[in-house]
Amino acid sequence: MQSQTLFTKTPPLKLFFIASLPGAVSMLASALYQTVDGVFVGRYLGETAFAALNLAMPFVIINFALADLIGVGSAVPISVDLGRGEKGKANNIFTCACLMIVAAGVLVGAALYAAAPWMIGMMGAEGDFARFAVQYLRVYALCSPVTTIVFAMDNYLRICGMIRTSMFLNIFMSALSAALEFLFLGVLGWGIWAAALATCTGMMVCALAALTPFFARRAQLRFCRPRFEMRIVRQIVSCGSPNFLNNIAGRVTSILMNFALVRLGGETAVSVYGVLMFAEGFIQPLLYGMCDSLQPAVGYNWGAGHFSRVRAIERCCFAAAGVVSLASVFALALLPEPITRLFMAGAEGETLAMAAGALRLFALTYVTRWFSFATQSYMLAVEKPLPAALISVSTAMVFPLALLAALWPLGLTGIWMNFAVTALLAAVLAAGVLVRHRKELARPDAPPDTAEVPAGGEA
Repeated sequence: MQSQTLFTKTPPLKLFFIASLPGAVSMLASALYQTVDGVFVGRYLGETAFAALNLAMPFVIINFALADLIGVGSAVPISVDLGRGEKGKANNIFTCACLMIVAAGVLVGAALYAAAPWMIGMMGAEGDFARFAVQYLRVYALCSPVTTIVFAMDNYLRICGMIRTSMFLNIFMSALSAALEFLFLGVLGWGIWAAALATCTGMMVCALAALTPFFARRAQLRFCRPRFEMRIVRQIVSCGSPNFLNNIAGRVTSILMNFALVRLGGETAVSVYGVLMFAEGFIQPLLYGMCDSLQPAVGYNWGAGHFSRVRAIERCCFAAAGVVSLASVFALALLPEPITRLFMAGAEGETLAMAAGALRLFALTYVTRWFSFATQSYMLAVEKPLPAALISVSTAMVFPLALLAALWPLGLTGIWMNFAVTALLAAVLAAGVLVRHRKELARPDAPPDTAEVPAGGEA
């Protein structure tokens, strides 16, 4: 099979370039819709609409959290089962997971639609600020049953070795969403609800396109008669919990940050925080795409007992994550004003100074963020969900909220510093997790390494 040859025979460095670079481009393309969203809303609808978008965005991401849990959580056991040659089990998990994602989209979407006015009001928003945020959130909630599966399909396509297909679909999704958003906002002059509708339409079209090879039985994974078992549900939840907890914890943190920002600096502070989040939305997909794209290969080789290949692949992942992160440090620190004006075209004086200072402090995050990010991905790929969840929740919520209280006397400066200090603490925690994992592998009762690494593969 295509994926078997790719994952087990290709030298690790070559595998990295084949799988990880398209994966990084794919994730970046799929995340660019958020950046384009922010640019168009900020430029066509103004600063209040841009602040409203940022107020609603944590709830939008929560809308995708359960689907992400199921998609990522099923991808790991599917890869491991394929590595063990158990194709029937892999197909059943795949089928059950797709049905679970659609059901979760219906339930979560309905809950968010009903609760949107109350949730936005609890944040302290009023008037147009609140009205715009509710409109934006409710469009995502209505479309949830048919959009949330799109990111899970990305995982399934990569498992089947259809890496370029995944990449081109994500590029098409971003291009279609951007074109529709320009049409709706720039040409037709519609409101903020149309920005959400443009993105959801792009997601729906690409979700249908991604499902086509599976319905047509042209992919390694096949739909089958589902056999739901509690063991499968537990396995999916266990493997997907780190990403799910990261999504939920991160959004809870963002909600509390916005709550503090509304009181410390009003709409302007929320907008500056939004600029930081959009900058992160450009960098983090690159890191996630590189690491996540290698998870099927790592899981496949882990299931097959090829542990030296696992280590060789992960060395490439850590090195690349470090290079991308350090390049991001310089870009953010040297170009704060242009980055700010990309989203806040009219920013001048105190607003521009606040945003530029915040971006320079935020840039320090990526000095160390890459290490915990790559470690979390590695732990998840080798079926170690608890250490991955520990890193995830600590990075997304425990450290930021503790620092929010500790740095509160510094006001807005303390909030901007929060990201870099959180990343440093997460790196220390990740180092401890890696040391413990290596000690476990060195135990006499650890399974033997059955890898057959091609020449040059352990460079």
